[in-house]
Amino acid sequence: MALDPLIADFLAKLPPVGGPAASLDALRTAGEVQLRLLHGPLASIADVRTHSILSSDGHSIRIRAYTPVTPNSVPLPAIVYAHGGGWFRCSLELYDNPCRALAHATGCVVLSVDYRLAPENKFPVPLHDYYTALCWAASHADELGIDRTRLVAGGDSSGANLAAAATLCARDDTRGPAIAHQLLLYPPLDSAMSSTSYREFATGYFLTRSTMEFCWSAYLHVKADGDSPWASPLRAASLANLPSATILVCEYDPLRDEGEAYARRLGEAGVATECHRLDGMVHACIHMLGVTPGARRLFELAGSSLKRSLNLTSQP
Repeated sequence: MALDPLIADFLAKLPPVGGPAASLDALRTAGEVQLRLLHGPLASIADVRTHSILSSDGHSIRIRAYTPVTPNSVPLPAIVYAHGGGWFRCSLELYDNPCRALAHATGCVVLSVDYRLAPENKFPVPLHDYYTALCWAASHADELGIDRTRLVAGGDSSGANLAAAATLCARDDTRGPAIAHQLLLYPPLDSAMSSTSYREFATGYFLTRSTMEFCWSAYLHVKADGDSPWASPLRAASLANLPSATILVCEYDPLRDEGEAYARRLGEAGVATECHRLDGMVHACIHMLGVTPGARRLFELAGSSLKRSLNLTSQP
């Protein structure tokens, strides 16, 4: 399919926001400002609350809970959500709009995790923060009013990398939380960046190869860290015995092929997996409801897939 014409128009008018030579603060600020301008109206939900938990090293981690409007009084499924931003930028506040939309579309409580950012906190600190939040959600399900048997590990972009890696951790941790499903939105899954889509969409489609090179360098201490399946889940020796998965990739995205490759490997390992390509879309389209109606397809597919996987029969 051709690139969504409204996205094509947006890309044609996009001013430069600085490259790797720009300061870290400038890159972070530019990313926040740029993405916030793309958001659509806020979705209607029932409640927003912020919790605070402690990491294993005593760091305070904020978790913001978004509860959808629902006619049911039974505990709802929950998505423990890690935001995108290349591991080094974006925030809980920036993701207020997408998390509201995701709660509305899926009928799940969305627990948005304010994990520590690289490069100040390199691999595996962001992963450990997210995994701590996942364990906390499972152990505090009654207090949160969520169904611990329908817990989803989810995220977009670098956050989806954390969700996929944490799901591997939970599988291999005898005391780990029981994950019912994983929701991975255009995830980076291999630090090698060697796929065909990396070559086809290296420039000109919002996310660039050079940006991803910077993101990986910010996240990893050394290149060899990328050999770990906790950093590059696509390199895991086995994907057997993982929870069912929904993977959404964007047609015009350097990360497209590795998301689809992960879906194939999950299927080959016997894991029930849905993988959908978002035709005409570019990376970060979770932020683009204010740019094109086509971005709504991400929420529609996430909602329908989770409702099937989690046996949600009522609409939010």
